[in-house]
Amino acid sequence: MSRPRRIEAYAIVSEDGMLANAAGIMPDSLKFEADRQFFEHGLDGVDVAVHGRHSHEQQARSHLRRRLILTRQVPALEPDPSNEKAFFWNPAGASFEQALAVLGCPDGSVGVIGGTDVFALFLDRYDVFHLSRAPGVRLPAGRPVFPEVPARTPEDVLASHGLHRGERQVLDPAIGLAVVSWRR
Repeated sequence: MSRPRRIEAYAIVSEDGMLANAAGIMPDSLKFEADRQFFEHGLDGVDVAVHGRHSHEQQARSHLRRRLILTRQVPALEPDPSNEKAFFWNPAGASFEQALAVLGCPDGSVGVIGGTDVFALFLDRYDVFHLSRAPGVRLPAGRPVFPEVPARTPEDVLASHGLHRGERQVLDPAIGLAVVSWRR
C-alpha cells in the first residue's frame, strides 16, 4: 500500500503548550496575522488536511481541500454529506493508508492541523512539525497540543519522538512571534 510522501503539522500554542482554552476554543490571543499567513501558505502546499471534528483552518480556500476528519462517531470511513472532498475517519476502524486511498490521494502530502489527539496520532510519522509559540499568552486548564502537556513541554514530546529542532524563524519581530520547524 502507498504511503504519503510527506506528513507535516501546524500548531500555534500558548507559553504553557495549549492550543485552545478550557472550552476547546482557540482564543483570539492565539491568532496572529503572520502565523495565519505561514499556516495558510503551508496548507496550500499539501494535498490533504487532517483534523478533528472541532478543528478547521477557516480559510477562503478551505472548501477546496480534500480532508480527513477524525471522529469516533463512525466505524471506519464515511463520506461527509456536507463536503464531497471530505471523509470522516475513525483510526480504530481503518488505517491511515486506507483513509488516504478512499480519499483518492494514497501518496499525497498531508497537513495535520489538530487537535490534541490528532496531533498525537502522528507523532512517530511526522516529517516536519511547525510549532509556533504565542508570546505572553497562557491558557491555564486549556487544551494541550499533545496529551503529555503540561507535564512535558511540546518540544520535549517532539524530541522524544525523533524530531529535531530546526532554526527559529521569526514571523513577527514586533511581538516576538516565531515558529520552529521540527524535522525527522
